[in-house]
Amino acid sequence: MEIVRYIASRLAQSLFALLCIVTITFFLARLAPGGPFLDEKKIPPHLIEQMQKAYGFDQPLIVQYGLYLDRLIHGDLGPSLGNKGFTVNEVIAESFPVSFTLGISGLFIALVIGIPVGVFAAARRNTAVDYSLMTLALIGICLPTFVIAPLLGEIFGLRLGWFDVAFWEGSTAWILGAVTLGLYDSAYIARLTRGAMLDVLSQDFIRTAKAKGVAPLTILFKHAFRGGISPVVAFLGPALAGLLGGSFVVETVFNLPGLGQHFIKAATNRDYWLINGTVTVFAVLILIMNFVVDVVQAWLDPRIRAGK
Repeated sequence: MEIVRYIASRLAQSLFALLCIVTITFFLARLAPGGPFLDEKKIPPHLIEQMQKAYGFDQPLIVQYGLYLDRLIHGDLGPSLGNKGFTVNEVIAESFPVSFTLGISGLFIALVIGIPVGVFAAARRNTAVDYSLMTLALIGICLPTFVIAPLLGEIFGLRLGWFDVAFWEGSTAWILGAVTLGLYDSAYIARLTRGAMLDVLSQDFIRTAKAKGVAPLTILFKHAFRGGISPVVAFLGPALAGLLGGSFVVETVFNLPGLGQHFIKAATNRDYWLINGTVTVFAVLILIMNFVVDVVQAWLDPRIRAGK
Protein backbone atom coordinates (compact mmCIF):
# COMPACT_ATOMS: atom_id res chain seq x y z
CA MET A 1 0.00 0.00 0.00
CA GLU A 2 2.90 2.35 0.64
CA ILE A 3 4.00 2.23 -3.00
CA VAL A 4 0.41 2.86 -4.20
CA ARG A 5 0.05 5.92 -1.98
CA TYR A 6 3.45 7.16 -3.11
CA ILE A 7 2.55 6.77 -6.79
CA ALA A 8 -0.80 8.57 -6.28
CA SER A 9 0.96 11.42 -4.47
CA ARG A 10 3.61 11.82 -7.17
CA LEU A 11 0.98 11.70 -9.91
CA ALA A 12 -0.99 14.52 -8.26
CA GLN A 13 2.19 16.59 -7.89
CA SER A 14 3.04 16.03 -11.57
CA LEU A 15 -0.40 17.17 -12.73
CA PHE A 16 -0.19 20.29 -10.57
CA ALA A 17 3.30 21.05 -11.91
CA LEU A 18 2.02 20.66 -15.48
CA LEU A 19 -0.82 23.10 -14.83
CA CYS A 20 1.65 25.64 -13.43
CA ILE A 21 3.96 25.27 -16.44
CA VAL A 22 1.10 25.65 -18.93
CA THR A 23 -0.25 28.71 -17.10
CA ILE A 24 3.10 30.49 -16.75
CA THR A 25 4.01 29.80 -20.38
CA PHE A 26 0.66 31.08 -21.64
CA PHE A 27 0.87 34.42 -19.85
CA LEU A 28 4.59 34.98 -20.43
CA ALA A 29 4.14 34.44 -24.17
CA ARG A 30 1.29 36.92 -24.28
CA LEU A 31 3.09 39.55 -22.20
CA ALA A 32 6.20 39.47 -24.40
CA PRO A 33 6.70 42.52 -26.67
CA GLY A 34 5.52 42.26 -30.25
CA GLY A 35 2.83 40.08 -31.77
CA PRO A 36 2.19 37.37 -34.34
CA PHE A 37 0.86 39.80 -36.96
CA LEU A 38 3.70 42.32 -36.82
CA ASP A 39 6.31 41.64 -39.50
CA GLU A 40 8.47 43.60 -41.92
CA LYS A 41 5.51 44.50 -44.11
CA LYS A 42 3.18 47.15 -42.81
CA ILE A 43 -0.24 45.61 -42.23
CA PRO A 44 -3.24 47.98 -42.13
CA PRO A 45 -4.73 48.27 -38.62
CA HIS A 46 -8.17 47.04 -39.71
CA LEU A 47 -6.64 43.82 -41.09
CA ILE A 48 -4.79 43.27 -37.81
CA GLU A 49 -8.08 43.70 -35.92
CA GLN A 50 -9.79 41.18 -38.21
CA MET A 51 -7.00 38.61 -37.69
CA GLN A 52 -7.01 39.13 -33.93
CA LYS A 53 -10.77 38.60 -33.88
CA ALA A 54 -10.47 35.48 -36.05
CA TYR A 55 -8.03 33.90 -33.58
CA GLY A 56 -9.84 35.18 -30.49
CA PHE A 57 -7.09 37.59 -29.45
CA ASP A 58 -9.62 40.40 -29.03
CA GLN A 59 -11.11 38.74 -25.94
CA PRO A 60 -9.86 39.34 -22.38
CA LEU A 61 -6.70 37.41 -21.58
CA ILE A 62 -8.33 35.35 -18.85
CA VAL A 63 -11.05 34.27 -21.31
CA GLN A 64 -8.41 33.27 -23.86
CA TYR A 65 -6.67 31.26 -21.13
CA GLY A 66 -9.87 29.42 -20.25
CA LEU A 67 -10.55 28.60 -23.89
CA TYR A 68 -6.97 27.38 -24.32
CA LEU A 69 -7.25 25.07 -21.30
CA ASP A 70 -10.50 23.67 -22.66
CA ARG A 71 -8.88 22.87 -26.02
CA LEU A 72 -5.80 21.49 -24.29
CA ILE A 73 -7.87 19.05 -22.24
CA HIS A 74 -9.35 17.75 -25.49
CA GLY A 75 -5.90 17.41 -27.07
CA ASP A 76 -6.22 20.43 -29.41
CA LEU A 77 -3.14 22.67 -29.28
CA GLY A 78 -4.59 25.18 -31.75
CA PRO A 79 -3.43 26.50 -35.14
CA SER A 80 0.17 27.44 -35.84
CA LEU A 81 0.34 31.15 -36.62
CA GLY A 82 3.76 30.88 -38.25
CA ASN A 83 3.09 27.70 -40.26
CA LYS A 84 0.07 28.61 -42.35
CA GLY A 85 -2.32 25.75 -42.97
CA PHE A 86 -0.85 23.58 -40.20
CA THR A 87 -2.03 22.99 -36.66
CA VAL A 88 0.37 22.80 -33.73
CA ASN A 89 -0.52 19.12 -33.38
CA GLU A 90 0.66 18.50 -36.95
CA VAL A 91 3.89 20.48 -36.50
CA ILE A 92 4.71 18.61 -33.27
CA ALA A 93 3.80 15.22 -34.76
CA GLU A 94 6.27 15.84 -37.57
CA SER A 95 9.16 17.25 -35.50
CA PHE A 96 8.84 15.46 -32.17
CA PRO A 97 10.41 12.17 -33.37
CA VAL A 98 13.59 14.09 -34.23
CA SER A 99 14.00 15.61 -30.75
CA PHE A 100 12.92 12.41 -29.04
CA THR A 101 15.40 10.32 -31.03
CA LEU A 102 18.21 12.74 -30.20
CA GLY A 103 17.29 12.84 -26.51
CA ILE A 104 16.89 9.10 -25.99
CA SER A 105 19.98 8.27 -28.05
CA GLY A 106 22.00 10.84 -26.13
CA LEU A 107 20.77 9.44 -22.80
CA PHE A 108 21.67 5.90 -23.89
CA ILE A 109 25.17 7.01 -24.89
CA ALA A 110 25.58 8.87 -21.59
CA LEU A 111 24.61 5.78 -19.58
CA VAL A 112 26.75 3.40 -21.66
CA ILE A 113 29.80 5.63 -21.17
CA GLY A 114 29.18 7.17 -17.75
CA ILE A 115 28.23 4.14 -15.63
CA PRO A 116 31.16 1.86 -16.61
CA VAL A 117 33.62 4.75 -16.26
CA GLY A 118 32.28 5.59 -12.80
CA VAL A 119 32.35 1.96 -11.64
CA PHE A 120 35.86 1.42 -13.00
CA ALA A 121 37.13 4.63 -11.37
CA ALA A 122 35.63 3.60 -8.02
CA ALA A 123 37.24 0.16 -8.30
CA ARG A 124 40.61 1.88 -8.90
CA ARG A 125 40.20 4.55 -6.25
CA ASN A 126 43.04 7.06 -5.83
CA THR A 127 45.08 5.57 -8.65
CA ALA A 128 46.33 7.15 -11.86
CA VAL A 129 43.41 5.54 -13.69
CA ASP A 130 40.91 7.10 -11.29
CA TYR A 131 42.48 10.55 -11.52
CA SER A 132 42.68 10.39 -15.32
CA LEU A 133 39.05 9.34 -15.77
CA MET A 134 37.73 11.96 -13.37
CA THR A 135 39.85 14.65 -15.05
CA LEU A 136 38.30 13.74 -18.40
CA ALA A 137 34.85 13.82 -16.77
CA LEU A 138 35.53 17.29 -15.37
CA ILE A 139 36.61 18.49 -18.82
CA GLY A 140 33.39 17.03 -20.26
CA ILE A 141 31.31 18.91 -17.70
CA CYS A 142 33.06 22.19 -18.52
CA LEU A 143 32.54 21.89 -22.29
CA PRO A 144 29.00 22.95 -23.31
CA THR A 145 27.14 21.43 -26.24
CA PHE A 146 27.64 24.52 -28.44
CA VAL A 147 31.40 23.84 -28.24
CA ILE A 148 31.30 20.04 -28.59
CA ALA A 149 28.86 20.02 -31.54
CA PRO A 150 30.97 22.13 -33.97
CA LEU A 151 34.12 20.24 -32.97
CA LEU A 152 32.53 16.86 -33.70
CA GLY A 153 31.10 18.19 -36.96
CA GLU A 154 34.47 19.55 -38.03
CA ILE A 155 36.51 16.45 -37.11
CA PHE A 156 34.20 13.52 -37.89
CA GLY A 157 32.06 15.21 -40.53
CA LEU A 158 34.15 17.58 -42.62
CA ARG A 159 37.68 16.21 -42.15
CA LEU A 160 37.21 12.46 -41.74
CA GLY A 161 33.91 12.30 -43.63
CA TRP A 162 32.49 9.56 -41.41
CA PHE A 163 29.15 11.29 -40.80
CA ASP A 164 26.96 13.93 -42.41
CA VAL A 165 26.94 17.31 -40.70
CA ALA A 166 23.41 18.47 -41.59
CA PHE A 167 19.82 17.45 -42.35
CA TRP A 168 17.71 14.53 -41.15
CA GLU A 169 16.24 12.43 -43.96
CA GLY A 170 18.80 9.89 -45.13
CA SER A 171 21.48 11.64 -43.10
CA THR A 172 23.78 10.46 -40.31
CA ALA A 173 24.03 13.91 -38.74
CA TRP A 174 21.73 12.77 -35.93
CA ILE A 175 24.50 10.42 -34.73
CA LEU A 176 26.84 13.36 -34.15
CA GLY A 177 23.97 15.17 -32.43
CA ALA A 178 23.27 12.23 -30.13
CA VAL A 179 26.97 11.82 -29.32
CA THR A 180 27.21 15.54 -28.53
CA LEU A 181 24.37 15.29 -26.03
CA GLY A 182 25.57 11.98 -24.61
CA LEU A 183 29.17 13.06 -23.99
CA TYR A 184 28.04 16.06 -21.99
CA ASP A 185 25.88 14.09 -19.54
CA SER A 186 28.16 11.03 -19.41
CA ALA A 187 30.63 13.15 -17.44
CA TYR A 188 28.01 13.88 -14.73
CA ILE A 189 26.91 10.25 -14.63
CA ALA A 190 30.51 9.04 -14.29
CA ARG A 191 31.15 11.29 -11.29
CA LEU A 192 27.81 10.40 -9.69
CA THR A 193 28.42 6.69 -10.14
CA ARG A 194 31.95 6.90 -8.74
CA GLY A 195 30.84 8.83 -5.65
CA ALA A 196 27.91 6.53 -4.93
CA MET A 197 29.97 3.37 -5.48
CA LEU A 198 32.68 4.61 -3.14
CA ASP A 199 30.06 5.31 -0.48
CA VAL A 200 28.62 1.80 -0.77
CA LEU A 201 32.04 0.12 -0.93
CA SER A 202 32.97 1.74 2.41
CA GLN A 203 30.01 0.23 4.28
CA ASP A 204 30.21 -2.63 6.77
CA PHE A 205 28.46 -5.29 4.70
CA ILE A 206 31.05 -4.83 1.94
CA ARG A 207 33.88 -5.30 4.43
CA THR A 208 32.13 -8.41 5.71
CA ALA A 209 31.87 -9.80 2.17
CA LYS A 210 35.57 -9.13 1.63
CA ALA A 211 36.42 -10.88 4.90
CA LYS A 212 34.46 -13.96 3.78
CA GLY A 213 36.58 -14.12 0.62
CA VAL A 214 33.89 -13.07 -1.87
CA ALA A 215 35.37 -12.36 -5.31
CA PRO A 216 36.02 -8.64 -5.99
CA LEU A 217 33.84 -8.60 -9.13
CA THR A 218 30.97 -10.23 -7.22
CA ILE A 219 31.26 -7.58 -4.50
CA LEU A 220 31.40 -4.82 -7.07
CA PHE A 221 28.47 -5.83 -9.27
CA LYS A 222 26.25 -7.97 -7.01
CA HIS A 223 26.53 -6.22 -3.65
CA ALA A 224 27.54 -2.62 -4.41
CA PHE A 225 26.13 -1.85 -7.83
CA ARG A 226 22.45 -1.61 -6.87
CA GLY A 227 23.11 0.96 -4.15
CA GLY A 228 25.65 2.76 -6.28
CA ILE A 229 23.30 3.17 -9.20
CA SER A 230 20.51 4.82 -7.17
CA PRO A 231 21.81 8.43 -7.54
CA VAL A 232 22.16 7.86 -11.27
CA VAL A 233 18.52 6.79 -11.48
CA ALA A 234 17.57 10.00 -9.64
CA PHE A 235 19.60 11.98 -12.18
CA LEU A 236 17.81 10.52 -15.22
CA GLY A 237 14.87 12.92 -15.01
CA PRO A 238 16.98 16.10 -14.92
CA ALA A 239 19.35 14.50 -17.45
CA LEU A 240 16.55 14.03 -19.96
CA ALA A 241 15.44 17.62 -19.37
CA GLY A 242 18.99 18.79 -20.04
CA LEU A 243 19.26 16.63 -23.15
CA LEU A 244 16.02 17.99 -24.58
CA GLY A 245 17.10 21.54 -23.77
CA GLY A 246 20.50 20.90 -25.27
CA SER A 247 18.85 19.55 -28.41
CA PHE A 248 17.86 23.15 -29.23
CA VAL A 249 21.54 23.94 -29.80
CA VAL A 250 22.32 20.62 -31.48
CA GLU A 251 19.37 20.89 -33.85
CA THR A 252 20.53 24.36 -34.87
CA VAL A 253 24.17 23.32 -35.40
CA PHE A 254 23.31 20.22 -37.45
CA ASN A 255 20.18 21.73 -39.04
CA LEU A 256 17.88 19.00 -37.72
CA PRO A 257 14.10 19.69 -37.98
CA GLY A 258 13.22 19.02 -34.36
CA LEU A 259 11.03 20.76 -31.82
CA GLY A 260 13.92 22.96 -30.75
CA GLN A 261 14.07 24.61 -34.16
CA HIS A 262 10.31 25.19 -34.17
CA PHE A 263 10.36 26.59 -30.63
CA ILE A 264 13.05 29.14 -31.50
CA LYS A 265 11.15 30.24 -34.62
CA ALA A 266 7.88 30.35 -32.68
CA ALA A 267 9.44 32.57 -29.98
CA THR A 268 10.85 34.89 -32.65
CA ASN A 269 7.57 35.11 -34.58
CA ARG A 270 5.36 35.20 -31.45
CA ASP A 271 3.56 32.04 -32.57
CA TYR A 272 1.68 31.76 -29.28
CA TRP A 273 0.04 28.40 -29.85
CA LEU A 274 3.27 26.75 -31.02
CA ILE A 275 5.19 28.18 -28.06
CA ASN A 276 2.60 26.80 -25.67
CA GLY A 277 2.41 23.49 -27.50
CA THR A 278 6.16 22.79 -27.60
CA VAL A 279 6.64 23.75 -23.94
CA THR A 280 3.69 21.55 -22.95
CA VAL A 281 5.05 18.55 -24.85
CA PHE A 282 8.51 18.95 -23.32
CA ALA A 283 6.97 19.41 -19.87
CA VAL A 284 4.80 16.29 -20.18
CA LEU A 285 7.76 14.22 -21.34
CA ILE A 286 10.02 15.46 -18.54
CA LEU A 287 7.33 15.00 -15.88
CA ILE A 288 6.66 11.46 -17.07
CA MET A 289 10.38 10.70 -16.94
CA ASN A 290 10.68 12.18 -13.44
CA PHE A 291 7.61 10.22 -12.34
CA VAL A 292 9.09 6.94 -13.61
CA VAL A 293 12.43 7.76 -11.97
CA ASP A 294 10.72 8.48 -8.63
CA VAL A 295 8.80 5.19 -8.78
CA VAL A 296 11.98 3.25 -9.58
CA GLN A 297 13.79 5.00 -6.73
CA ALA A 298 10.96 4.13 -4.35
CA TRP A 299 11.26 0.51 -5.44
CA LEU A 300 15.03 0.57 -4.88
CA ASP A 301 14.84 2.37 -1.52
CA PRO A 302 11.90 1.57 0.84
CA ARG A 303 12.72 4.68 2.89
CA ILE A 304 11.57 6.91 0.01
CA ARG A 305 8.10 5.38 -0.33
CA ALA A 306 7.72 5.47 3.46
CA GLY A 307 8.36 9.23 3.36
CA LYS A 308 11.51 9.06 5.46
